[in-house]
Amino acid sequence: MGTMEGNDSEDEEFGFSRNYFIAKELGGSGKKSSRKLSDMEPVDEQELRAAECNIESKHEKEIASLLDSYKSLYPKWVFELRCGFALLMYGFGSKKALIEDFASTALTECAVVVINGYLQSINIKQAVIAIAEVLWDQLKTRRTPSRDFPKAQQPFSSRSMDDLLAFMDGSHSEETDCFVCVVIHNIDGPGLRDSNTQQYLARVAACSHIRIVASIDHVNTPLLWDKKMVHTQFNWCWYHVPTFVPYKVEGIFHPLILAHGGTAQSAKTAAIVLQSLTPNAQSVFRVLAEHQLAHPDEEGMPVNNLYSICRERFLVSSQMTLNSHLTEFKDHELVKTRRHSDGQDCLYIPLATEALEKLLVDIFQ
Repeated sequence: MGTMEGNDSEDEEFGFSRNYFIAKELGGSGKKSSRKLSDMEPVDEQELRAAECNIESKHEKEIASLLDSYKSLYPKWVFELRCGFALLMYGFGSKKALIEDFASTALTECAVVVINGYLQSINIKQAVIAIAEVLWDQLKTRRTPSRDFPKAQQPFSSRSMDDLLAFMDGSHSEETDCFVCVVIHNIDGPGLRDSNTQQYLARVAACSHIRIVASIDHVNTPLLWDKKMVHTQFNWCWYHVPTFVPYKVEGIFHPLILAHGGTAQSAKTAAIVLQSLTPNAQSVFRVLAEHQLAHPDEEGMPVNNLYSICRERFLVSSQMTLNSHLTEFKDHELVKTRRHSDGQDCLYIPLATEALEKLLVDIFQ
């Protein structure tokens, strides 16, 4: 009896295996399609994004209710920040609106600096300089008549990263309640995910006057950090906060599949970046743009010429200030450099004439 049952089981298993290979053979013998993704005609990116905007939003009430439910966690998050922890938000959907609402409603007693990690390139040195300047302003406003803080020896823009980090972790032990909250949207974004940048961010997070609130979306993000960074420097408190909110803002800076970049879209992306810069930086960009439109046949604008015009218009006070603006432009790929035929470096904006004209209209009119 046992032998017959064993034979039946073996026959069943053999039959299953035979049928599997027969199905594979028949499936592989069929004619394969010669169509390729590259054969498809790409559409204009602006048209594709316009179609995307027309997609009807679903479950808006449920999403709003979900976001509202997270507000009950705000007091706990503030407490954990005051205890020296950092907050790391993960889960499906954009966390940008949630974190900004938390910062604007619950962190009113401290300064907040925002880093948009979803940008394609970010100058970590400029970001740290901005954090140090905000902290210095905070310390000055909290100064009492009986206590004098030392004046800054030199501008933060000319200090090394080690000096900036030492200042943020510095000898202001009396001001234990004074800290700057750094909000980092997509700390795993393309402009921040390299090893050196993550090391600097971890060192910033470890400073006594800094608190970090960050979001992540990539499944492999924890691989960016070692044990020391996670538990000693960042000191994360992990929160699963799925929002199911579309990544509309974050997605603007990423090219869409099946689309080629259009003129209007290029101008729109550049306009978003410019709007985040200071008025002086925008005016410097305008000088360069107007020169490029007036001299379309030239290879670019020499740096010395740009400095002379900006100095005459009181847009910059020194070459260092101009270089700071140019570094910001280059980091966001608004401006590029190429060598002129006479050997000097020239600046140019990598936009078509039509796109550049549209950009000037959008920003300055």
